[in-house]
Amino acid sequence: MRALHIYAGKTALAQLAREGLQPSSVRVVPAAAGGPKGLILGPLDRFIFGQWLAQSAQTVHLVGASIGAWRMATACLNEPVPALERLERDYIAQHYELAPGQKRVPASLVSQQFRDNLQLFYGGRIQELLTHPRYRLHVLASRGRGLLQREHPFFTPLGYALAIASNALDRRLLGLSLERVVFSAQSGTLPFATNDFRTRAVPLVEGNFMQALQASCSIPFLLQAVHGIAAAPPGAYWDGGITDYHLHLNYSGAASDGAWGAGQGIVLYPHFQKAVVPGWLDKPWKWRHASSAFLDSMVVLAPNPEWVRTLPTGKLPDRTDFTHYGNDLAGRMQAWNGATSAARQMADEFAAWLERPDMAQVLAL
Repeated sequence: MRALHIYAGKTALAQLAREGLQPSSVRVVPAAAGGPKGLILGPLDRFIFGQWLAQSAQTVHLVGASIGAWRMATACLNEPVPALERLERDYIAQHYELAPGQKRVPASLVSQQFRDNLQLFYGGRIQELLTHPRYRLHVLASRGRGLLQREHPFFTPLGYALAIASNALDRRLLGLSLERVVFSAQSGTLPFATNDFRTRAVPLVEGNFMQALQASCSIPFLLQAVHGIAAAPPGAYWDGGITDYHLHLNYSGAASDGAWGAGQGIVLYPHFQKAVVPGWLDKPWKWRHASSAFLDSMVVLAPNPEWVRTLPTGKLPDRTDFTHYGNDLAGRMQAWNGATSAARQMADEFAAWLERPDMAQVLAL
């Protein structure tokens, strides 16, 4: 059974039919929020950043939210393969011990442990990843507005209830409660247009890197919001996946100075599913999961759903596993390590397809 499915937007499909997929054609690599689901992409990440993209010389924008931001920041380190291997090991081994009778670990404890882990992982190496000669890192976070401008035991739940209701009416109304903030390393234009949703751009520098990355991974109520990010507007910052769950961004529309537009390159997207869902609150609204003109230049690499059912637990790793396994760290690690080992098949199949492109295996996005 094939593990990998390849999907392409209409512009990308035509380009692949003409010339296959060349590393020099890639201009953007997005990386979705989704917690442990992102583990299934580890072997693909290591092949893409460790071998394949190294054959080219162009600037590539790496855009990530939540675990995707963690993956893309790691890809910007020198010698990305051992760094990505460590990311996989550390993520799988993370553990939050539940006390007897406790159903949930306090958000303050999770936030502190995560902050400590980021320091252990990136301490002393921030300039290395911010000044990569080819890769431009963009970390997405969600900044609260109105009732969500500060974390509060009463107003935060109420603010998110209002955000859910307004988003159900129209995604753009979510901008009344939350705005997209893009923290970008080095100067230059964003690799996507921002007229689809309320957006702020902030420089990503050594003084705010840890805070920005923690904010991008701070799931509401499971972790605390991050306040006081240096060089950023004041307020509470949460997981970038709330506003941009799967980074369904306008890659095909020209940016403000016209530097990015359709036909200028491929958006290569290792993803854990075919659908590119706009925001986390859009998960219930299946009609919002369809492709759009934003994704015309995109190539999605995703696991075959039938292959996923052959994994140790019959599904991708996900956050429910923390509850399911509880304090059984060894059991969860065995299941997740089994899934990531099996995922090497996806990387092998992608490498084989690159050598001998078969358009019959490329599906419409």
